[in-house]
Amino acid sequence: MSYGSFPRHPGRPRPARPVRPARRARPAVAALTALLLAAVAGCDDGDGPAGDAKASAPPGGSPSASAGRAPAAVPPSSPPREAKKAPSSSGPSDSPEPPKPSAPPAGEGGGDGPLRGKVVVIDPGHNIHNQQHTAEIDRSVDIGTGRKECDTTGTSTNSGYAEATFSLDVAHRIRSILQAQGATVTLTHDGDRPFGPCVDERAAIGNKAHADAALSVHADGAAPGQRGVHVILPAKVKGGRADTAPIADPSKELGERVLGKFVQATGSIPSNYVGHNTGLDVRSDLGGLNLSTVPKVFIECGNMRDPQDAAQLTDDGWRQKAAQGIADGIRDFVLSR
Repeated sequence: MSYGSFPRHPGRPRPARPVRPARRARPAVAALTALLLAAVAGCDDGDGPAGDAKASAPPGGSPSASAGRAPAAVPPSSPPREAKKAPSSSGPSDSPEPPKPSAPPAGEGGGDGPLRGKVVVIDPGHNIHNQQHTAEIDRSVDIGTGRKECDTTGTSTNSGYAEATFSLDVAHRIRSILQAQGATVTLTHDGDRPFGPCVDERAAIGNKAHADAALSVHADGAAPGQRGVHVILPAKVKGGRADTAPIADPSKELGERVLGKFVQATGSIPSNYVGHNTGLDVRSDLGGLNLSTVPKVFIECGNMRDPQDAAQLTDDGWRQKAAQGIADGIRDFVLSR
């Protein structure tokens, strides 16, 4: 409390105090304070004047306990506070899926050759990691004419060779062949995703790339004795986001060329259980085809559950022939346009 509130000795007259030393000392104190402030200001490393520290939180943290005081000088070797980042989140995550790329994979290739300037999208069917993410791939997505599961696990041979492994292997081989001829080639995935992509995203990648041709690589899982290759073409459908009328005819031409070159390169027979021995099938229930705006087909390179077909599908030399046949069919198609 203030000493000037009450007299020290009640009843005794309080002597007059004409001179108040404390008041006379204030100018000197003020001058001294000003000198001290000026000295501090001369040493400050911040952007603002000394004594103007803000009570806001530093980047990535909570307000400092010393808010309101002038900041301590930072040694020259220390990075500025603005450059400090939150601790890395590179440790284990509870999320089953890391952040996805904001854009489709960039195409590779584009060198000199007869296919220079041509863009091809190869879609390796399924994903070897899908079986660990069944809840995610079971989620339904729009396929234009209805809804269907995001993706499936695919099939395998009786010995355990997975369709997803086969399709990615053949896709890599096709990419190498086409790149050597100057094409720009994009894969919808490269085995580096936890699952998928979903069928609608697979179509979107080809659309965004404005591909001259897109092809999805698969192998079938039918009953033993059902053998051979077949190519799936998009039916003419229109509904929701699907309108395949502009691509149905060029896709048919793409499929016919790919099938012919595939049979020639591998010696495979056209399917004896799909397409009435033509090796061509037309479907309206596949989102990867329904949502495509560029010429696109699926190829089922054989039946993994048939012993004869399985022996071919698991053979490295045969897979190279299969990739060559597919690449030759794509090449002939894009050069004819």
